[in-house]
Amino acid sequence: MIAIKTPEEIRILRDGGKILASILLKIAEKAKPGVTTFELDEYAEFLIKEAGGEPAFKGYKTRDDKYPFPSSLCVSINDEVVHGIPAEDRFLEEGDIVGLDLGLKWKGLYTDATISVGVGKISQEAERLLNITKTSLEKGIKVIKENATTGDIGFAIQSYVEANGFNVVKNLVGHGVGRSLHEEPEIPNWGRKKAGIILKQGMVFAMEPMVALGSGDIILDKNGWTWKTKDGSLAAHFEHTIAVTKKGAEVLTKL
Repeated sequence: MIAIKTPEEIRILRDGGKILASILLKIAEKAKPGVTTFELDEYAEFLIKEAGGEPAFKGYKTRDDKYPFPSSLCVSINDEVVHGIPAEDRFLEEGDIVGLDLGLKWKGLYTDATISVGVGKISQEAERLLNITKTSLEKGIKVIKENATTGDIGFAIQSYVEANGFNVVKNLVGHGVGRSLHEEPEIPNWGRKKAGIILKQGMVFAMEPMVALGSGDIILDKNGWTWKTKDGSLAAHFEHTIAVTKKGAEVLTKL
């Protein structure tokens, strides 16, 4: 069942979303050559706790997971699409692109956001991938309004990405969020206009286009968490937590 959030819950999510957005920007500033992904994770957890929140990802586990996610921050590098696990021996290198995915529990409610950034000087192809993926999220946000559908969102994202020569990852989707980290409905990054779930005021969900230079097919790493492109191509990921309002979309994880 899809949870409709109250005005008070959306107010709390808005406050938490602003905190999350500010933390992500600080983490992105530290994503430099020579920094370990473990250092980024430690910094993320420090900033969350300093703000009075709780990490949403650390210890998260579903029935299908062999073990809980061990970190506060997902750090996904190059061909890693999502759920990269930080490690003390994993160093960022010049030319990498890195997805920084973070969830925050604030006053009992959850927000979720991701940015992807280049490490040092990156290739023109990688820069273009980042720009197209970020813009595809903006395209999806623009179609959100009452009585639009999840298919409208997916169509807007997919058509823009494919028109620019890239592919969306179809095995992974966005999701409802708020009272728990993952709720209904699913928000695919592909679809047909007027298909899927009808959007209603008070819905809150995480929209997260994941885009690959290659086919978009993915495989699960042996660590049981990290999804990677099957062909080894670069992938990028951007995400916002969105509330459906009378006026359209309100981005809750934006400063």
